Amino acid sequence: MNKLKVSNLIQVILFLAFIGGFFIINLITPDKVFSEVENRMLEQAPKFTFDSLFAGKFTTTFETYITDQFVGRDKWIGLKSYTELALQKKENNGVYLGKDGTLLTRFDKPDEKRTETNISAVKNFADETDIPVYFSLIPNSTEIWAERLPKNAPNFSQLELIEALYARSGADNIDTYSALYNHRDDYIFFRTDHHWTPLGAYYGYTALAEAMGFEPRPLDSFSQTVVSEDFYGTTYSNSGIRSVKPDTITTFVEDYEGLSVVNYTKGSAEEGVLYDYSRLDTKDKYSLFFGGNTPLLQIETGSPGPKLLLIRDSYADSEIPYLFEHFSEIHAIDLRYYKTSVKDYITEHGIDQVVISYGISNFVSDANIFLLGR
Repeated sequence: MNKLKVSNLIQVILFLAFIGGFFIINLITPDKVFSEVENRMLEQAPKFTFDSLFAGKFTTTFETYITDQFVGRDKWIGLKSYTELALQKKENNGVYLGKDGTLLTRFDKPDEKRTETNISAVKNFADETDIPVYFSLIPNSTEIWAERLPKNAPNFSQLELIEALYARSGADNIDTYSALYNHRDDYIFFRTDHHWTPLGAYYGYTALAEAMGFEPRPLDSFSQTVVSEDFYGTTYSNSGIRSVKPDTITTFVEDYEGLSVVNYTKGSAEEGVLYDYSRLDTKDKYSLFFGGNTPLLQIETGSPGPKLLLIRDSYADSEIPYLFEHFSEIHAIDLRYYKTSVKDYITEHGIDQVVISYGISNFVSDANIFLLGR
């Protein structure tokens, strides 16, 4: 046997040993249910049936299962990211690594049909509702911190999109963009998450106050408390980039006796909280505010004032506390989970004013906003 054949044989043996080793390790390693890094549930081993096999469902699910449960998955994702950055690739999984260790999600031109459906739903709702309706579209960090993007990175204009949607909303529009842009040098967005920070939410609150005609409370009158210094958000999870520093979460509004929060997380009323501190021990630390996503929140503030209904996404969770002293009741509906008539809810609870508030990325992609018409 010549040296070339021996060399080839050794390579084959090493390759098979490598593959076999990973097969055995994957076989004996317990499956994970949840990925803290990616903040999502992982695929579990599918049950085999001939029906699912012939339908192609079993093989597809099994492939996803193998990918999700591959040993060292998080480290392999990180290695892929480091390799692509070393090759000077500008983005990974739709996320740019920008200046100051900022992760910025690429914003592309949205689907025209979905956008048309959603803005039409807002206009029809505003036209058919007898109480004041306000509309806030919140730009994300990719727009406000565009100067942090890599050079020549494509970035569809969120400002132009917001202005075009405002022109058709039929509601009283809230200039959230200007309030954020005027404070773009401040820590108004998380560097590793798609949400604004509680400071960014404060400036969103000032824009809402200006539109609705009440005086916002000065920022320096709040007591700031740092509750976490190790927050890695959804943008971090999606990017695979692991070289950035964590974010800090600061609360501004103190919890107080007399505040009543009712949460409908499981479909029925249960006592809620302003801050669910147990969430700080999880990956999804932003769910500190009211415990995270929920169909409906009903809040009695103990303050005089009108009753407010917020139709919103999770951006509003960190903005709601600033509104406590301006409204006697705050009702917050998330249409992703709340499927009952909004119009009936307004009548039943004697709502005085409505604010429709969405992050722009969510607004142009959410398939549930048409439910405003119910």
